[in-house]
Amino acid sequence: MNNRNRIQLTWISFLSYALVGALVAVTGIVMEPVANFFSIPVSSMSNTFTFLNGGMLVAIFLNAWLMEIIPLKRQLNFGFLLMILMIIALMLTHSLMVFSLCMFVLGVMGGITMSIGTFLITRLYDGRQRGSRLLFTDSFFSMASMILPAIAGYMLGKHAPWYWVYAVIGLIYVAIFVLTWISEFPQLGKQANSTEKTSSEKWGVGVYILAIAALCYILGQLVFISWVPQYVQKTFEMSVEEAGTMVARFWMSYMIGMWVLTLVLRFVDMHKLVLVLSLLATVFMYMFNTASEVAHLGYWIIALGFVSSAIYTTIITLASQQTKVASPKLVNFVLTCGTTGTMLTFVVSSPIVKSSGVHAALMTADALYVVVFVACLALGLFTKHKANSKLEGELAH
Repeated sequence: MNNRNRIQLTWISFLSYALVGALVAVTGIVMEPVANFFSIPVSSMSNTFTFLNGGMLVAIFLNAWLMEIIPLKRQLNFGFLLMILMIIALMLTHSLMVFSLCMFVLGVMGGITMSIGTFLITRLYDGRQRGSRLLFTDSFFSMASMILPAIAGYMLGKHAPWYWVYAVIGLIYVAIFVLTWISEFPQLGKQANSTEKTSSEKWGVGVYILAIAALCYILGQLVFISWVPQYVQKTFEMSVEEAGTMVARFWMSYMIGMWVLTLVLRFVDMHKLVLVLSLLATVFMYMFNTASEVAHLGYWIIALGFVSSAIYTTIITLASQQTKVASPKLVNFVLTCGTTGTMLTFVVSSPIVKSSGVHAALMTADALYVVVFVACLALGLFTKHKANSKLEGELAH
């Protein structure tokens, strides 16, 4: 594979994460306008957005096998067609059922692109370079999650229809579509025999601990960030533009943290790093949830975004190093568990909001971060990342 094609495929991975980040991050901003459009309560509307997360989970789970049957280029081209059709449907529909279907299909499309993006990085890069590339790839999720809520807040503040937010998100897929047409993708079916060795190796307890940590981390993060706009608007009487800015601060700090911690990762043991970061994230989220001054909210959410930035990617990288030979299916398993957390976001939080209020949902998110910290603590008894990382380095030479 020539270097130009490798760069193009890497950019497809970057943009695939940006697409999913945009789809997920705007939910908290558009939820109230969409609820008003369909004349239903916000707590009920949040359940409808579960179709988006469910579509992602189904796509990521199935694509671990479908990637070996349906060529990656064909999948991405089909996803582009789905994006166009769903945006048109959102613009024309006045039916909640059609809206739910559109969310599910957009979720499927996002799951397909994200699973392909993750696979490409694990296929194109090895060893420490894989970890830093995954971290940098994930920074595009946070970059989109920072920019799109700010754009959405501005558009809604100017009384633009909510569906135009999804049209703007569609521009990311236009770039993916162009890169897909000019790139050559790996052929997976021919490599079936070469992956037998990887799939036959036992994963060990550490993988399952990391899978639980991934699920709880993503669930906690998305419960928190999805309900922050509602929380600050109702508790501190912020406008929709100010609420969008609050979410954008989190993702801006998240993105900067990824870039900084990409460098730190080269010098610090990954297990120790994720242990410290998960503890700090738990503390900072608690401080945000209990803050009584508006001025303090910005400081705590920026601190939270920074220390949260490397947790998920470090979990995935640690999981990939629990076996002697890195397994794309293992990475996909942990990614699927994380996506399960995405799907459960409103399943878990909506009943809490309905019965106890938005603040209770934010405190639940912090409790989930506590579980992540405990899981990372327990990982110390089982992790094989040091031995396998050393072996992988020896094989590379």
